[in-house]
Amino acid sequence: MKMKVKSKNISLLFLGIAVLCSFSACSWLGFQRKYDLSKLSKIERIRHFSGNDYSRVAIDMNKGARYKVHRVDKSDRIYIDIYDSYLSKELIAKRFVIKDGILKNVRSLYYKPTTVRVIMDVEELQNYKVFSLNNPFRVVVDFMGIRRDVAKNEKVYKKPILQKKGTKTVKKESGSVSLLRQLGLGVNTIVIDAGHGGKDPGAIGINGLREKDVVLDVARRLKKLITEKYNLNVIMTRDRDIFIPLEERTAIANARGADLFISIHANASRNIRASGIETYYLNLTNDPYAIEVAARENSATTKNISDLQDILKDLMKNTKISESSTLARIVQNHLPATLSQRYSYIKSLGVKKAPFYVLIGANMPSILVEISFITNPREGRNLASPQYRQLIAEGICNGISEYVSSLSKYKGNLYSSGK
Repeated sequence: MKMKVKSKNISLLFLGIAVLCSFSACSWLGFQRKYDLSKLSKIERIRHFSGNDYSRVAIDMNKGARYKVHRVDKSDRIYIDIYDSYLSKELIAKRFVIKDGILKNVRSLYYKPTTVRVIMDVEELQNYKVFSLNNPFRVVVDFMGIRRDVAKNEKVYKKPILQKKGTKTVKKESGSVSLLRQLGLGVNTIVIDAGHGGKDPGAIGINGLREKDVVLDVARRLKKLITEKYNLNVIMTRDRDIFIPLEERTAIANARGADLFISIHANASRNIRASGIETYYLNLTNDPYAIEVAARENSATTKNISDLQDILKDLMKNTKISESSTLARIVQNHLPATLSQRYSYIKSLGVKKAPFYVLIGANMPSILVEISFITNPREGRNLASPQYRQLIAEGICNGISEYVSSLSKYKGNLYSSGK
């Protein structure tokens, strides 16, 4: 008798699922008949990344859409209304259970027939920021907080500068010295980002040389140097030929608590005579050349870059611009100097600032290095050489070493003897 009841219950369960699926299918068909989907943005995917004090949500769409961000008063709930849009069938009334200590869950549903609402319930929230990227269009939400399980196990000091016994009181430094140096913080973890990859070959140079292959080899060499010479923890955003969206790269660095982010690229130009090495950090710019380089690396148009700079004005209030600029300058000093020991005609194009997607949202000093022009005949041949790639890795490594040492020296000054 019990077996019959159990069997009946299972049958009713499957019947209920079938009815629900049938209803959803009918609703979807009705929606398609009523609205012209070609005029709406399709929300295709919702992705998530977690770290100790950081969570990122990315909402992928097939084209741009207007959206508005809301935060419910006296509630840890943030939601985004995306207008003139619709959900892929897999995302209708979808709930992603996250529970990473910062974010509880993410839900997607229809607020109105052509307005999608993505709801994010938060456990611990100190700050958050929202921005959009193009090609393809996606909305990215960064949450900053402290996971409760981490907070319980870590001692929190109200005063970040702890003086040793018998040292002088440290006066508050002016704005000319970054907070990172004032606190005497060091470097333990470095993320190396090999640009492009997988379906994205990057620039194509002499004899079909692909940017994605060159920079991956340089990144591997750089990792080997750093780990062997300095015993630091090195994480690569990709260690093989795979495609990783730009926003996932900084998410990896943030989630792993990285102290530095180094993105490696090879430059390109329609003018095959263009040559040289340059290093970028994230900032606003009016330089047409820098905007063009950023547009190429972002796989965007210069118009997209102009729009992005408006967004960056709000996003960059808490970024490590000063330290990123310092890191860029030191690496740029070392890279051409190291290559010039064995190669002639090495030209330094200096340090520049530009709005690179891959640097947006990084919570640590971050730079993008254009190691040479893959489209220049001489530099293209050099980039195909293992010896040249090794020297590039050594130059970047030397720059990182000097930068890390400069932090240590400043920390020593903070704790100098009171004699």
